[in-house]
Amino acid sequence: MAVAVAVTRERREGETRCAVTPETVKKLIAMGATVAVEAGTGLGSSIPDADYAAVGATIAKDTKAALAHADVLLKVRGPTAQEISALKSGAIVIAMLDAYREKDTVEALKGAGATAFAMEFVPRITRAQVMDVLSSQANLAGYRAVIEAANAFGRGFPMMMTAAGTVAPAKVFVMGVGVAGLQAIATARRLGAVVTATDVRPATKEQVESLGAKFIAVEDEEFANAQTAGGYAKEMSAEYRAKQAALTGEHIKKQDIVITTALIPGRAAPVLVTAEQVASMKPGSVLVDLAIENGGNVQGAKLNETTVTANGVSIVAPANLPGRIAADASNLYARNLVAFLDLMVKDGAVALDLEDEILKAAVVTHGGAVVHEGVRG
Repeated sequence: MAVAVAVTRERREGETRCAVTPETVKKLIAMGATVAVEAGTGLGSSIPDADYAAVGATIAKDTKAALAHADVLLKVRGPTAQEISALKSGAIVIAMLDAYREKDTVEALKGAGATAFAMEFVPRITRAQVMDVLSSQANLAGYRAVIEAANAFGRGFPMMMTAAGTVAPAKVFVMGVGVAGLQAIATARRLGAVVTATDVRPATKEQVESLGAKFIAVEDEEFANAQTAGGYAKEMSAEYRAKQAALTGEHIKKQDIVITTALIPGRAAPVLVTAEQVASMKPGSVLVDLAIENGGNVQGAKLNETTVTANGVSIVAPANLPGRIAADASNLYARNLVAFLDLMVKDGAVALDLEDEILKAAVVTHGGAVVHEGVRG
């Protein structure tokens, strides 16, 4: 029989994305799968049920009906207790599980005998690029961060020459030059801002400069050797951190907008901007903290709130920025899922090879046990 794929509605507050689109339904059916979509799944991404039905999906009236025969459950966020209880034993769950923090979900999946994969654990290797949800979603988050900053900023971004005088361009400082940071730089530049950026990895300097921004860092011998062979940042000495903090602190004082993007998998986000540095900024300045769901990079940031400090600085800390452009985020995420599922569906049936380097890195629970070493530890 064909593998039965189910997609249920996202129930986490504020989650507007969905795990399947009409485009990917067609791809799943071409792989030999049947697809059941719970009614209302795509509404947050402007996809009516009729669009799914038109390409061959079955519209299930509720969660129980969607999961009745499901071999595979596709989700954006981890499944709820109700969804897990409705799974048949041995079912496969693929989602962004947030497995280090959502321990109750992991335990429930283990107890249900599910084989659960966390898309955030897909290794960043060439073969897995098309499955890399962290990159696809971070790219959109970096773009949206600049839009949020522009909305909170009481002035324009570009330099404008008018009969009444010149409007100076906004000064934007991006802290952390990963996928989100690079997109934030590119977006701020397109809007006409003067952009600077910083990162502890020396290889990012060329990337920053290629986008027309200026790189800010203490470029001494320690910095030159601050990256591992695998491309990750090394732990810096206390002396270097003090010098870098002094440099960025002076730079932050002069900025109109600061966007922070630093995340460390499995750990709280590092503090990049202290309360003292926030207090040094000009009234009307804006900080956007992309790491707020992991604790935040900016002292004083509050989840899903815009905090205005005593000196008139706005700290914007929205959760789930990709969800604010849900149609695009869902399109990219759904394509990531199809590419991942293609690793385990052969001739319309599940053929699970947990020795495959991608599946092995992403599997969290299997056979009634937590098998991911980091999560288990």
